[in-house]
Amino acid sequence: MRLNRVLAPVALALLFTACGSQTRSTPDAAAQAAVQEQDGADVEATAAPKGKAAAAGVRLVSIGRFESPLYVTSPPGDRRRVFVVEQEGRIRVVRGGRTLAEPFLDIRSLVTAGGEQGLLSVAFPPDHERSGLFYVYYTDKEQDQRVVEYRRASPDRADPRSARLVLRMDDEESNHNGGLLKFGPEGLLYIGTGDGGGGDDQHGARGNAQNLGSLLGKILRIDPRRGPSGAAYGVPRANPFAGRAGARGEIYSYGLRNPWRFSFDRSTGDLSIADVGQNDVEEVNFTRRGGGKGANWGWRRFEGNRVNFSRERAAGARRPVIEHTHDAGFCSITGGYVVRDRGLPSLAGRYLYGDVCEGRVRAARLRAGRRTVGRPLALPRVENLVSFGEDAAGRVYAVSLAGPVYRFEAR
Repeated sequence: MRLNRVLAPVALALLFTACGSQTRSTPDAAAQAAVQEQDGADVEATAAPKGKAAAAGVRLVSIGRFESPLYVTSPPGDRRRVFVVEQEGRIRVVRGGRTLAEPFLDIRSLVTAGGEQGLLSVAFPPDHERSGLFYVYYTDKEQDQRVVEYRRASPDRADPRSARLVLRMDDEESNHNGGLLKFGPEGLLYIGTGDGGGGDDQHGARGNAQNLGSLLGKILRIDPRRGPSGAAYGVPRANPFAGRAGARGEIYSYGLRNPWRFSFDRSTGDLSIADVGQNDVEEVNFTRRGGGKGANWGWRRFEGNRVNFSRERAAGARRPVIEHTHDAGFCSITGGYVVRDRGLPSLAGRYLYGDVCEGRVRAARLRAGRRTVGRPLALPRVENLVSFGEDAAGRVYAVSLAGPVYRFEAR
């Protein structure tokens, strides 16, 4: 996954590729029929092409335009506000349909932004209303990755002086940074990390993703409150590698290339991980609640179901439930959410996702261990579809790096 606000659309398409060994050209996003609407305007659905799933009674409505937005979420229980993360280092508040002039948090002076770097996500813990705490993931001025705790000063403003470093990860290259923070069903913080960058995960003998001694190429799980003996965080005893010699106890799942966006089903706790591919395949991995504990998702031996390193092993590697190829116009998969918004009955229980270059919103029913394919909805393509989001009411959003953030609504 690559990002850069200042680049022209063609360059954006190239930078949003899977960042592999650069042996395959990527689609030109400018040549695709992207739709960009004014603030507050509806994105009207077009007629569904043959073989596509109709999004009956569904439309996309813009909630505003932002500077290189990357993510949208809201605190638990807060049905009036959504928070939009901008790559350069700001978090904006949309309250009652209006974007507030003052940002919730502005840490642009601390952030390296551009390419795949920047302020990449924010997460609010289950007790945010009481504690006032929240967590951000960003690339610092040394181009390493940081997870930092902050405290709000008021409902619409954070206290920038409250920063407390939770976790810092050395990163020798600028790409494959992961970047998503999510609180899971049990209230612990999950952290998606990329494999460290470059092609073929050439870090050490077998790469970072298969190395249980590295935090990179993983989904981590921690208790972000201070740990024992003044540690910056706690490692849950139930983590699969906690206490194992030579392994990092923070690891929950491994064998990932760049899990840019993952999500938990708000009804079931099931886990979906969209892992950005290299030269050939984009993939979505899926497991029932708790099934990701200790799971090996296969990189770097596998890219999707294709063997990437034939002489290596990836013990117990899980296979993806969805695959899309670059030959079909995909370049960098964008994971979404299983829809539980009661206002969208036609999408109930379906997983929404897309791709930065291909731009269509797709829907699929996910089942563990069973392959499927997402069918495009009868909606216009979203230019530079960089992320999805979900608010406290279960409403789902689509984020365009070009500026607009859209909410899925009933017609």
